[in-house]
Amino acid sequence: MRVSQYLTVIAALAGVASAVPAQAKERLTGEAQLAKMLDGRVAGKPVDCLSLTQIRSSQIIDDTAIVYTTSDGTMYVNRPSGANFLDDDDILVSEPRGGQACRMDIVRLIDRGSRMPGGSIGLNDFVPYPRPPKVPKN
Repeated sequence: MRVSQYLTVIAALAGVASAVPAQAKERLTGEAQLAKMLDGRVAGKPVDCLSLTQIRSSQIIDDTAIVYTTSDGTMYVNRPSGANFLDDDDILVSEPRGGQACRMDIVRLIDRGSRMPGGSIGLNDFVPYPRPPKVPKN
């Protein structure tokens, strides 16, 4: 290959490489993602425990919190100690006692891809964010 051909290939690769960041979607910080999720909701009085029968789902917000959604649509935000270990690609493993997830419970994190343990975190208060009231149409 001639020098001019190498330069053409390098220029083409540089063009592709520079185009990728322009097309990449900006990733929200954990706090921004949580704020977007809770938009329109108002925090209620924190509670110590949640009944497991009411929890419909849980979602990890990177480096920030765990959001538990209950059957009535209320989102409970738990900002555990060690939140900097939270990764939205982790699997939460808990061993609840008495049918409840409670403050001071220890939750283990497992990496989804490798299935390797990723550490443990201690839960804190659960802050409820109920669904906003429906505005009547006139």
